[in-house]
This record gives sequence, structure tokens and C-alpha cells, in this order.
Amino acid sequence: MKISKVQLALILIGALVLGFAGAYIGVSIANPDQADQIVENNNNDPIRNNDNNSQEDEGSNNNEPPQWAKVSQAYNLIKDNYLEEVDEQQLIEGAIEGMLQTLGDPYSSYMDIETMKNFNEQIESSFEGIGAEVSMVNGIVTIVAPIKNSPAEKAGIRPNDQVLEVDGESLEGYNLNEAVSIIRGEKGTEVILTIQRQGTSEPFEVSIIRDTIPIETVYSEMHTIDGKKTGVIEITNFSETTSKEFNNQLKDLEDDGMEGLIIDVRGNPGGLLSAVEEVLMNFIPKDIPYIQIEDADGNKSPYYSKLNEKKDYPITVLIDEGSASASEILAVAMKEIGYQIIGKTSFGKGTVQQAVPLGDGSTIKLTFFKWLSPEGNWIHEKGVEPTTEVEQPKYYYTNPVQIEDPLKFNDTGNQVENIQVMLDGLGYDVDRTDGYFSEKTEEAVKQFQQDNDLSATGVVDQDTAGTLEGKVIERIRSGEDDIQLEKALEEIYK
Repeated sequence: MKISKVQLALILIGALVLGFAGAYIGVSIANPDQADQIVENNNNDPIRNNDNNSQEDEGSNNNEPPQWAKVSQAYNLIKDNYLEEVDEQQLIEGAIEGMLQTLGDPYSSYMDIETMKNFNEQIESSFEGIGAEVSMVNGIVTIVAPIKNSPAEKAGIRPNDQVLEVDGESLEGYNLNEAVSIIRGEKGTEVILTIQRQGTSEPFEVSIIRDTIPIETVYSEMHTIDGKKTGVIEITNFSETTSKEFNNQLKDLEDDGMEGLIIDVRGNPGGLLSAVEEVLMNFIPKDIPYIQIEDADGNKSPYYSKLNEKKDYPITVLIDEGSASASEILAVAMKEIGYQIIGKTSFGKGTVQQAVPLGDGSTIKLTFFKWLSPEGNWIHEKGVEPTTEVEQPKYYYTNPVQIEDPLKFNDTGNQVENIQVMLDGLGYDVDRTDGYFSEKTEEAVKQFQQDNDLSATGVVDQDTAGTLEGKVIERIRSGEDDIQLEKALEEIYK
């Protein structure tokens, strides 16, 4: 099947945004103004015009499988005989969700009328929520990445955090849409997430105040490295406006005499295929496909830019565990034409979804394609490996301290180790980070307490732990110790 761009929007995110509508980047219903974002339905394509289908005679059963009578029998049995009153719409939606769940694909899902209505209301400007994008990994709601400057980022939520409970309610048994509907909420309201983080033995709670999440996706600045003007462009996700924002800021940097460029897609969970395509058209020459799309029959369709040659300045791309989908399309394409990739191995999402309207306002988001790199590699569940692996400082990976009993001299354990790493990252003099609360640790705690107008007891109570956590998050967000960016700036002209 030859893939051309005519009718339905490609979805690359495979994750839902925890905002007012429960979804944001990557879910886009086809319309005439989005011809550059969509895939044609040929006669051989499994998608059909749903509005027309819904109006066909009920007696037209030519496409129904023989087993369909069994489904109808089950529906009527439940509707007519179940002990309590049955909502017929819930039975239908439950059957749809059940079929999708049997696929074992976290990126294929059903969005009911209410979810789609809310989504359509907020996609154009901003939305309300905690500002994090999630996926379902092994049946657990998992953070792909918090959105830049969102309440989730400010609260210290990180890629790969697992959300176990919301306000004390377990998410076990919930699908992704149901979980999102519980987490999302209005500006100014509080939600408490119970988080399990890699490297921690016990879950911990994070309190987040929901807020308005603006849809701004591109940020840029100029650095001077050894006298050379070096642009840094950060892309936080790939939305409808991203390519325009990127192209404008790239032009501004080039007009200002930029001699090298760093593209930062760390923590970028993906988005629209069209957006990353338009960004890549600035860099991938026309003799190399910037992406290949493979259908269920193994047919591959390469896509090319019209660019004559590569840029005449060096380029480096920054990635991490929170870089997914469209971010990985960019990273692997740049890697395979010879550019440096610095950071950590990316998330690993190599499938493409389409949002298919069902005719009544509800939608199925279904995986239709694989996307492949210019050289034909599939990074799904493997990620894009950097050319130079660089970890951030150890304190970047610390966890909130849950205090039941205050921690003091001679105590031991993971919580003590966590505090020691935090103090060390903030510049306090600790003699060890092995989890033993030494005299030197006590002195560092006292100094931290004095510096932050706390009672200088040398004992870590809830107030001290909360202040310590806040200072760590503040320092991470400031970028003071961003070793990955420092490495990129150091290596770009070598």
C-alpha cells in the first residue's frame, strides 16, 4: 500500500497529556486544513468512511465475521437478563475497549464522546492539569515526560516514574484514558500521586497543584564557546505550531551569525509527524529519506526533503530517557547522517497511530504503521543510543524524602543516602553518601538549616526534607549543573 498524505492525521505520541482534556499532542482528527499531516485511505486501506458505514442498512452484514453472532448473543443476554439495570452504551464501549485491550498495545485506545469533546475544546490554545505525558507500560501508568515549566516538572516528576495511586485510589485495573480522567482537573486544585521510581524501594507521594499549561514548544538562546556563537534550540514537544516556531528561531540564530547548533529534545515525548518532518527538512538532504513508513504487509514508503545539502555548521542533538517518538525520529535521522547525539538512550517508540472517528464523536486510536530510520532501523522498545553517553549529576536522580520518624545521627538507610546525595549536589560538605548518618552529615544538615531559616538541629524532619527537596528541584531546573549540555557545547567544534 502506497502511503500518501490526504485524510487522517498520523499520531506519533502514543501518550496522553494529563490536562483538562486528558489528551494533547499527537491525537488529531482529519480535516481539510491538515492535508500535510494525514494519510490517504485507498481502496485497499482497512479504514472506511465511518459516517457512511453508520448509515448502512442493518441487514448489510457482508463484512461481519461469522463469530459476530456470538458477540450479539452475549450483548442481548446481558441486556435482557442481568440482575441490575444495564447501560447499553457502556456495554458497547466496553466491548470496543475489550477488543483493543486484547491487542496488548498501549498505544491503541478508545476515546469516548466526552473525552473527544474536551480534547477538541482545548487543543487550540492551552489546557489545565499537571502537565505530564503518560503511557501504559506493562499495565502501569508511566510518565513519559513532564512538560517544561509545568506543575509536574516543578514538583519533581520524572520520565519513567510509575503512577500507582491518585489521591489514595489505586490505578490497578484502569486503562490509560480512565487513569488520565482521574489525574486531570481544574486549575488550582490539588492532586496527590503515589509514585514508584526506579532505584527506590518504597513508593512516595507527590502533591501537585493543577494549573494552566500553555502550549509553547520551542525555546532558543545563543552561547559563546571559544569565541564562536553557538545556538541552542530546545523543543519540548511537536505540536501544530512547532515547525513554524522552530524555523523562525533557527532563522533568527542564523541571522545573528550562529556557527554551531545544539538541538535539545530531552524530555520531549513526541507529537505530530508533520511537525518533526518540517523540522528535519532543514537538515536532511534530498538524497536520503528522513523517515520510512512500513505498513502491516512490510511495504516501505520513504519520504524525502528538497534540501540540496547539509548545513555548513556543526550540529549536536541532546536526548534522554524522556525523548520519545517524534523526538526519536529527529535524533536517529540526525545520527545516521553523521551528527553527534549526546545524553542517554531514548524511550523507544517506533509505531504510528491513526485517530479514526466512529461517526458519533468517539474515536479509536489504532496502530497502523511502523516508522523506520533513514537506514531502515526500527528503534521500538530499544530507543536511540547516543554517540556519547553522558549522565547527569547523581542528585538529579534523587527522590522525595518521606519522613515518618526524623532522621538523625547514627541512622542508616536509603533515605539517609538520598539526603546525603542531595546535600552534596547542593554544595554542602558531606564525607559519605552510603546511607550512614555521620557527624559530618549532621554538620551539613545544620548548615543547610541555617542557610534556609530552619531550626539548626542537625535532625532531618519533614520541614527540612521538604525544603531540601525544593532546593534540589530548583537547582535542576536552573540548569547550573547540566553536564549533558556542557558536554555538547564542549564537543560540538571538535
